[in-house]
Amino acid sequence: MILIINGPNLNLLGKREPDIYGHESLKDLENLCQNWAKEYNNKAISKQSNHEGEILDWLHTAESEGFSGIVINPAAYGHSSIALRDAIAGINLPVIEVHISNIHAREEFRWHSYISAVCMATIAGLGFLGYKAAIEKLANN
Repeated sequence: MILIINGPNLNLLGKREPDIYGHESLKDLENLCQNWAKEYNNKAISKQSNHEGEILDWLHTAESEGFSGIVINPAAYGHSSIALRDAIAGINLPVIEVHISNIHAREEFRWHSYISAVCMATIAGLGFLGYKAAIEKLANN
């Protein structure tokens, strides 16, 4: 079972800056993730929060809840949260960081991710297909 965590403002997918993030909604993304996981005889459970502490709690309990890996789009928290970095470093599950847009082709403050160094991989700029690649890697890990 794979946990998909989407961070702040991703609940606005389809509405917020569609030229960057596309026209599909968070619900569309969650449905795609479920379907992609099924292709690998796996299950994807999606969660989204605008609250850092809630995301940290999900990371802390993921292993005891039976998850085998995590796909996380930390959104802005990837560029700002040492607490998120420490939570990922402190768990015993593989984590793949995903960004819908190419963070390296955007504003300079987005170029650095605090969590990349403690993740199995980082995927940026593939749109929703980045989640598919992450699910495939975790399912075959």
